Amino acid sequence: MNTSLPRSRRIVPVVAVAAAAALTLAGCSSSSGGKKAEEGAAEASAGKASTPRMTVAMVTHAPQGDTFWDIIRKGAETAAAKDNVKLIYSSDESAANQASLVQNAIDQKVDGIAVTLAKPDAMKAVVAKAVKAGIPVVGLNSGMDQWKDQGLLEFFGQDESVSGEAFGKKLNETGAKHAICVVQVQGHVGLEQRCAGVEKTFKGKTDNLYVNGTDMPSVKSTITAKLKQDSSIDQVVTLGAPFALTAIQSISDASSKAKVATFDLNKDLTSAIKDGDIEFAVDQQPYLQGYLAVDALWLYKNNGNYMGGGEAPVLTGPAFVDKSNVDTIAKFAAKGTR
Repeated sequence: MNTSLPRSRRIVPVVAVAAAAALTLAGCSSSSGGKKAEEGAAEASAGKASTPRMTVAMVTHAPQGDTFWDIIRKGAETAAAKDNVKLIYSSDESAANQASLVQNAIDQKVDGIAVTLAKPDAMKAVVAKAVKAGIPVVGLNSGMDQWKDQGLLEFFGQDESVSGEAFGKKLNETGAKHAICVVQVQGHVGLEQRCAGVEKTFKGKTDNLYVNGTDMPSVKSTITAKLKQDSSIDQVVTLGAPFALTAIQSISDASSKAKVATFDLNKDLTSAIKDGDIEFAVDQQPYLQGYLAVDALWLYKNNGNYMGGGEAPVLTGPAFVDKSNVDTIAKFAAKGTR
């Protein structure tokens, strides 16, 4: 996998999480005497914490049916099972409703909150309430430019601008001349940053195409219409795996010769890369984002650990997946972890 993409921020090694977790588990198993110590050691060796039960709320802006968020949730649930955490997962595309879900978590007096900041202004007030209530809050996936200002403890995700810029450079290598960047949620800062990054480094022409991401037949017809309208479009850039797979159908319906490249992965997309229907994808490792967000809150409560000193995000991507490495990635995607 290509991991040499440019970075505009300092990277915090993810290995620190595993090391800290191992130290915590070791501490738990060695702090008691006799039989209890043996039981704790057994739990540690099995990869499960013997720390007191805690509750973590994860609130995201996930739309229904988007497989990307299934991967994030799976990572969060895996960490929760390991850490003896009760995970309360909820999501809503509406920023106002998402803020209400965070308020519900505050009212329940949870031990920690993990939140996405796709529309940060709408989340600012309720996040401030959580912090004021003494509840540690971490961010994941969206909000890299806002997490520190909103008082979050840590952030796990990719720099969307850097990711977009790397994507644009890759398109230059493929010889594309006219790209449309398909945005499935208008006003989503991370998606807008991706398209802006592509436009910044891509030497060809870039147009944004806004679609209703909750209505896939509409997405298909909108892309098809655009391709029929402008035959000079030779590249479709999508910002999620399901939209890339739909774009393939649109290209066929429009009798277009355009190619598809995308951000994000799922099982079906790796097959499409193998088959040559998708040129490449940028992977931000959503499983890792969900896992680290929960694990970080557990580490903070039990050890006082936090990564990056409250200054630097923990980057989980980006990296390119194409025909050269898709066979390796596909094995993990089949398990729902990439």
